[in-house]
Amino acid sequence: MAKRKAPAKRASAAAAKGAPSRAGFWRDRPVFVTGATGLLGSWLVRRLVSEGADVVALVRDWVPRSILISSDLLGKITTVRGDVRDQELLERVLGEYEIDTVFHLAAQTIVGVANRNPVSTLDTNIRGTWALLEAARRSPLVRSIVTASSDKAYGDHDVLPYDETAALQGEHPYDASKSCADLVARMYAVTCNVPVAITRCGNFYGGGDLNWNRLVPGTIRSVIRGERPVIRSDGTLIRDYFYVEDGAAAYMCLAEALHARPALRGEAFNFSNELQVDVLALTRKILEQMGSRLKPDVRAEAKHEIQHQWLSAAKARRGLGWSPQFTLDEGLDRTIAWYREFLARA
Repeated sequence: MAKRKAPAKRASAAAAKGAPSRAGFWRDRPVFVTGATGLLGSWLVRRLVSEGADVVALVRDWVPRSILISSDLLGKITTVRGDVRDQELLERVLGEYEIDTVFHLAAQTIVGVANRNPVSTLDTNIRGTWALLEAARRSPLVRSIVTASSDKAYGDHDVLPYDETAALQGEHPYDASKSCADLVARMYAVTCNVPVAITRCGNFYGGGDLNWNRLVPGTIRSVIRGERPVIRSDGTLIRDYFYVEDGAAAYMCLAEALHARPALRGEAFNFSNELQVDVLALTRKILEQMGSRLKPDVRAEAKHEIQHQWLSAAKARRGLGWSPQFTLDEGLDRTIAWYREFLARA
């Protein structure tokens, strides 16, 4: 497929909270979430709780300001302290809590950290994946596992957008860790018949991301403080940005489909708004939506990053009946509002 520009997706006010689940599907269902204090994990737990699921969350580090811990969610779920690489712990959790559905999100996700210390990233992202899937293989009650890969697993391609048939060829530490973990998940599905499916999403953004080195939260905080937002790249990197509430709905949609259709085991799905936005353009959009006249501080310091990434979500639309419920502008409006309130309290 040649490079092309996809049309923006529009969302109706009626769909403001994402695509609905099947009536009663999640009620009292035992669900295990790894990476529950992260950006996506926190929103996913919130959505699962709202649907009535019986959630068990794996928490390694206590992050007081994460949505999971700072909100009222902790009183509504069970938390287990531990590391995703601890297979014995994972087997205990899956068995003792009679887990039916697993969302595996735990990972080291910061590209700069991965570049500085590849071993810790490879260990967490790859060994953590096989530990979880091996534990699930030994746990006969587990019926559905959704594991998080990434658009970074594709590596650098000349033909865009990526679809699910594109080769997994990550070359830099974080990208390679995701390529490997993705293949490990496929192996467990094909060889061991483990009920796992794989998500490959664009760059998540949304309220609750407290890594201020990331573009969206860092820019919003800078504007609120009256400081110039910092762009660590040269501003030309093109990414596919995906709002976190859409992400949580997509994960649940795939898990439901996997329960009903065992043939989806080992399948990967891209989830995306199918937009191409460069870093400088996104920064300017945030500045405009916040009514700021500040100019970005472009530092061109980033290294080992893919220049152009863009996903096709045609398979998810066609095979799962999925579509995003938020445009980029709508997602940014909700994100900006979240950070204004959070930083005012802080």
